[in-house]
Amino acid sequence: MTVNEATSKAMSNGHHHRHEVRGKTTIADSVVASVAGIASREASGVYAMGGGMSRTLGAARGKMSLSDDATRGVRVEVGEEQAAVDLDVVMEYGYPIPRTTDDLRSDVSDAVESMTGLDVVEVNIDVLDVHVPGSDDDNAETSRTR
Repeated sequence: MTVNEATSKAMSNGHHHRHEVRGKTTIADSVVASVAGIASREASGVYAMGGGMSRTLGAARGKMSLSDDATRGVRVEVGEEQAAVDLDVVMEYGYPIPRTTDDLRSDVSDAVESMTGLDVVEVNIDVLDVHVPGSDDDNAETSRTR
């Protein structure tokens, strides 16, 4: 995103004065993807981001590092004033998919718009799977049954 004019605050004699300072702000696509990814992970009904291999690789990376990849399952197209977001999600079983994806779309759009100033023109969501509690390989369960 490019902002041609930025506003800065100057303090003088204890009073706030605003004056226009020209300049350009550029926000990297990866920043927009991170904001969208973080908002997605915080949304109710979203179990995981990404599909199949990317989740497996992400889980392995997550075990090796302290940080999770916020952009997993997120693709963005960013212009100077607008952005489009594509999400690959795994939903929690029991959450109504149409209502949950509408809420997710709104949460992601609000987060990206408020943090970057970009107009989000679309948030496309691919629901890749549904997670059923107790269906994944739980290492603690496996070790107890051996």
